[in-house]
Amino acid sequence: MQRTTKKTVLALSIAAMFSGTAMAQESTSTEGSTATVVVTGTRVANRSALDTASAVDIISAETLKNAGTTEMNQALSVALPSLNFPRPSLTDGTDTIRPATLRGMAPDHSLVLVNSKRRHASSLVNLNGSMGRGSAAVDMNTIPTAIVRNIEVLRDGAAAQYGSDAIAGVINLRLRTDRTGGEASVTYGARISEYDLWNDVPPAGSTWSGPAKRERTDGHTTTVSAWKGLAWGETGHITIAAEYKDQARTERGGYDMRQQYPRLANGSFDPRENVINRFNAWYGEPEMEQSTLFVNAGNDLGNGTKVYGWASYQNRQARSSGFFRPAQDVRNIISIYPDGFLPVIAPTVDDFSMTGGVTWSLGSWDMDASLGYGKNRMEFEIQNTLNRSIGPTSKTQFDAGGFAYDQLVLNLTGVRSLEVAGLSSPLNIAVGTEVRREGYELFAGEPDSYRYGGQVLANGTPAAPGAQVFPGFRPANEIDTHRTAVGAFVDLEANITPQLLASAAVRAERYSDYGNSLAGKLAARYDFSKAFALRGSVQNGFRAPSPQQQNFTSTSTNFINGVPFEITTFKPTDPVAVALGAQPLDAEKSVNLSLGAVLRFDPVSITIDAYRIKMRDRIVLSENLTQANVRTYIASQGFVGVGGGRFFINGVDTTTDGIDVVVNVPLNAGTAGRFDLTLAGNVNSTDVTKVPVTAQLAALTPAPVLFDRANIIALEEGQPKNKLSANLNWKLGAWGATFRATRYGKVMTPGTVPAFDFPLGARTLVDLEARYAVTKKLTLALGADNVFDQYPETQPPSLNTTGNTPFSNYSAFGRSGRFVYARANYGF
Repeated sequence: MQRTTKKTVLALSIAAMFSGTAMAQESTSTEGSTATVVVTGTRVANRSALDTASAVDIISAETLKNAGTTEMNQALSVALPSLNFPRPSLTDGTDTIRPATLRGMAPDHSLVLVNSKRRHASSLVNLNGSMGRGSAAVDMNTIPTAIVRNIEVLRDGAAAQYGSDAIAGVINLRLRTDRTGGEASVTYGARISEYDLWNDVPPAGSTWSGPAKRERTDGHTTTVSAWKGLAWGETGHITIAAEYKDQARTERGGYDMRQQYPRLANGSFDPRENVINRFNAWYGEPEMEQSTLFVNAGNDLGNGTKVYGWASYQNRQARSSGFFRPAQDVRNIISIYPDGFLPVIAPTVDDFSMTGGVTWSLGSWDMDASLGYGKNRMEFEIQNTLNRSIGPTSKTQFDAGGFAYDQLVLNLTGVRSLEVAGLSSPLNIAVGTEVRREGYELFAGEPDSYRYGGQVLANGTPAAPGAQVFPGFRPANEIDTHRTAVGAFVDLEANITPQLLASAAVRAERYSDYGNSLAGKLAARYDFSKAFALRGSVQNGFRAPSPQQQNFTSTSTNFINGVPFEITTFKPTDPVAVALGAQPLDAEKSVNLSLGAVLRFDPVSITIDAYRIKMRDRIVLSENLTQANVRTYIASQGFVGVGGGRFFINGVDTTTDGIDVVVNVPLNAGTAGRFDLTLAGNVNSTDVTKVPVTAQLAALTPAPVLFDRANIIALEEGQPKNKLSANLNWKLGAWGATFRATRYGKVMTPGTVPAFDFPLGARTLVDLEARYAVTKKLTLALGADNVFDQYPETQPPSLNTTGNTPFSNYSAFGRSGRFVYARANYGF
């Protein structure tokens, strides 16, 4: 894959032509303060964050800027105690599009909005052993932080208000609407770190004679971003943001203790065993180059009519790896790679979106109509690899195909207030409809990326076909399908008494592929005084099965006792999957309960919110069903040559309980400066109460397990049981500083058997940044994330048999260590 910029520049130029316009409701108070007007979770104008019936967090642009990363998910993970971003590695496409989770739920249980409009999901469905397995979530890292004015996070179910996916909460990114001004930023940083190769002593048989710790300076990252506000006529604005990021990989692999070369003819070891570099893995952050452009614009046309819209484009080129194949590995061809090879997965992601709309007055109604389109396309190139079954003439680089997801959304909403006798405030009425068309496409790679070339290994076994580490998609896997969803909602909110606020919402949706869904929500808040209020809600919710879950399929050929079998990720409607008990996917259902308190002791505010989320029929990816009795059963159903596989299925029930606490303490200390302190914590627990079974598989002896203990443990213990954070900002004249401390609770890495379960202890990460305003326009900053270079525990050799993975993918904060950076901001 050549990293040419011509395609990127052309696409960015095209995206820049789309100057949509701005959203209807705007914040009028100080950004980031608890008095900021919010539009998420309520459709009442001028409602502040502390006056809502559900918990809403506000993350300001200043908070996003004063951090070492411009990665949206990472910035949110240190700002929100209930959001986690584990950063897995060696997980194919998930290395490039990494999901985040809210309140311990799946990545696709949180709805992402941009200016209160639904954002399209990524085309990638996560298939490997990491958090979010089986989900296809929104890639928030396609949105540059420079375009964001603030982020509102509704920590409550909201399917009745916003539709599918809003089970754990809603993340609403609100864009800048500046007519003037701007800022440019350059950030450069690197990982300067040291990590343990093993816990105590080198494993038995190790030839490593160096220290037990390894020093690394890598992950060099340069980010250049800018935003600029332009006037559009007398009242309009065009705000443009652009970002370029160049990130080098980090390498946190261990010492490969395996024999690398075949023995010599006399039976002795090859002398190269003593000189080869055994730190042969890429394990950590991927190599990445991405360019992003975002435009937001709007104008007042007079007579109460406004137009608004936005457009974005991002091109991302990434490189990550699989496991190293030593020279003597049967998957290698010595004449091509005499020292073995590390296959590289190099996806190219193109992400485009465009939304436009108009607001106007129709009698007593404030109307809003919009049309939005988004598409995410991911294409895989596999480098530094080979197709072993072709032999010495095999290529070393393959086009493996890929997939795309697109979404077209039409919204029409009307809001009005109505005086109703007996109520202490006007009744706010919102009604609306949404029509959504979703598409999913899977396209094949070149034939050599998947075909069997006829080569047989020395033991007589046919060689594995396809590109090593990532066999290409086949023509038989190709699909191009669409579905539609039509929904309507009613949302009511009013003060029953001066102290009692109540709201109710109901939403009905019909999907062309699975049927109907109905969701309702009741929420209330009672202010006993200006200093104390209770709030709570009860609701049922749903999440529609995604087109990715319904239609993803891939096939690889495995030879079992010399006989070729097709191992497939089947669509749930595939005849083979149906024979195994699969059924068309239905919606996931939830019942959400929350109860919280708001305390205000001016200027201190405290919110405490407890919640319970009961999920029924969660969609999961089954285990790999390749047992001999499964193959025999499949053959008895008339499917010859099928060696088993896996498929998506409903049937996991869970109960999640938790509590969020947030304390805000602003303090003006006079000559000592201004301090803004936020203390936050989350305690979260999930229990799996039911797992899926099918009559067809239950009748086999032994009965295959559809959802095994490792996946159950991943749901119950794969995320921190608790997370605590402290965030302190200080400013005095030209000086400023930020201090963050985040404590991640215990996590369990699931094993295939209890003996292989590996607990990860609690860790506290500290981030520091110091800033100095050289002039009114120029500010310089120095900082470090993970100042004390914290890592999770090093896995034992029984869990790290290749040396490639010394750290668990379930670590809540990754495994790349300290990041030191410098930043320059220039306002204009």
